[in-house]
Amino acid sequence: MAKIIAMMNQKGGVGKTTSSVNLAACLAVAEKRTLLIDLDPQGNGSLSVGVESDQFAQGNIYHTIIGERPMSEAIYKTELPYFDICPSDNNLSGAEIELVSVFAREQKLKNAFKEIRDDYDYIIIDCPPSLGLLTVNALTASDSYIVPMQTEFLAMEGLAQLLNTVRMIKSSLNPLLDLEGILLTMYHKGTSLHNQVVEEIQNHFEDKVFKSIIPRNVKLAECPSFGKPIILYDIKSKGSEAYLSLAKELLLKERMAQDLHRANQANINPETQSFIS
Repeated sequence: MAKIIAMMNQKGGVGKTTSSVNLAACLAVAEKRTLLIDLDPQGNGSLSVGVESDQFAQGNIYHTIIGERPMSEAIYKTELPYFDICPSDNNLSGAEIELVSVFAREQKLKNAFKEIRDDYDYIIIDCPPSLGLLTVNALTASDSYIVPMQTEFLAMEGLAQLLNTVRMIKSSLNPLLDLEGILLTMYHKGTSLHNQVVEEIQNHFEDKVFKSIIPRNVKLAECPSFGKPIILYDIKSKGSEAYLSLAKELLLKERMAQDLHRANQANINPETQSFIS
């Protein structure tokens, strides 16, 4: 069963789509069956993997959200093996209005995942830059979420609102939702300001900050216009190295969590284990 991770931040321009696309691609390179959900009406995630809007006009995440098509009919292959995408276009911007009066509107994405969740190891959701109904759907459906943050002082502006939204969703819709980590992006190593912000964020969030930091990189900025993730555009670039490191860190964290769970299960009192079974 897939682990579902939402990539979210209500601020635009923080590297959210870049991180969604390239983390998904790097997980696929590790031969993890990966699905990218482009939940942003701008559709930049879809363009970044070379899927054009005329290819999926009759079946994309919009049609799934409003109940016109099952998700299995809105998934497309990418250039990379193990990497599929459920794309979006600007029709998705109207979905929030269409769902206002719909029963259990916050559960639409979660319900759509039921038929395809066993087909993947990871599902990455590229959320829109807002805390509206689409993002609520993503967080309701997810196991965890990643917050990309620029290494600038204003990056933490609005973070309190984001975390408050997460708290409300945990209390009413998804009590198991967990913070996967804070991902620092657009980092310039030679800038003392950036170094200072990195240090402050790491001190504040401690082990919830990924060790992998995404640098400012020309190749990362170029690759979407070629419809390729960075590992296909320039695998030797600093951006590619950073996202490969992030994928490795995520996989290692998941493996450690599974090992800990197995160890805890092995230590359960035999009578308790018998009762559970």
